[in-house]
Amino acid sequence: MTQSEIILNIENIDPIDLLGENNSKLNILRKAYPDILISSRGNQLKISGRKKESQEVKDKVETMVRLLKDQKELSNQTIEDLIQGNNPYQQQMPHLENRHVLVHGREGKTIYAKTKNQLLLVQAVEENDVVFAIGPAGTGKTYTAVALAVRALKNKFVKKIILTRPAVEAGENLGFLPGDLKEKIDPYLRPLYDALDDMIPAEKLELYIQNRVIEIAPLAFMRGRTLDNAFIILDEAQNSSALQMKMFLTRLGPTAKCIITGDLSQIDLPYRQTSGLKQAANILGKIKGITTIHLTIDDVVRHRLVKEILKAYDELNQSREAERNTKMEEE
Repeated sequence: MTQSEIILNIENIDPIDLLGENNSKLNILRKAYPDILISSRGNQLKISGRKKESQEVKDKVETMVRLLKDQKELSNQTIEDLIQGNNPYQQQMPHLENRHVLVHGREGKTIYAKTKNQLLLVQAVEENDVVFAIGPAGTGKTYTAVALAVRALKNKFVKKIILTRPAVEAGENLGFLPGDLKEKIDPYLRPLYDALDDMIPAEKLELYIQNRVIEIAPLAFMRGRTLDNAFIILDEAQNSSALQMKMFLTRLGPTAKCIITGDLSQIDLPYRQTSGLKQAANILGKIKGITTIHLTIDDVVRHRLVKEILKAYDELNQSREAERNTKMEEE
């Protein structure tokens, strides 16, 4: 068997960012390629072993370097995905130059559309004033929407960002929870804060919130308002009632831009209550200026197991549906 020794020089990045503290990231590669000797010294990485596998390791490391330079971060999960063959440069966005950069976040992090349908979502928002983004958990609906809102604010296309969610678990009646109003509603809005934290420095974000340049509030608080010159995101919209959705959509001012996100497989409304998202997407699709983008399991950008978990639940639902259909035919 042909043996090979490859020496890589790591330039323009901190080796610790690439290899991890105490080589924790390097050890992921070592575990995946037990027959290959991978050693590091300073800015050099030496790869020794069978030629084919050594070349595979070299390719993985070079991809890791590109990801780190571009995104300013490299997670253990990303390395595991690369080992599994899920190369973001090959499978998600074939050419780096074609990726749609949305905004530069904290510490220079580049935030961009990572999948084909996320890119379609970006394009849909550029061409329409109201966009429904519907898809399963982990497909980047909320994160992409917030990035687009931050970009619009930075470019002065809008004067403010309004982020809202229905507080379904508390039935929009938060009085029994401890704390003041902000403390009561914050747990339901935390995912929106988390996305903003990635994109705006903490002090600036706090100033924006204090000055109401960025407003985060439960859906019920939108009633009676006119939302204009703003980028508005209604998140978790599958948990809005039909009346709430109509109320929200009729708040839009002449220069508003709106993204409505939701997952129709995770409706938490009381039994038999119509989801406002499902109804609105069905009846408004033919109106010019309104469109719907459907994201799928292939757009999942969370842990690799999320995709498998969603597939398992889909198979369960299909099996149950088939059983129901069989029983109805028998009756």
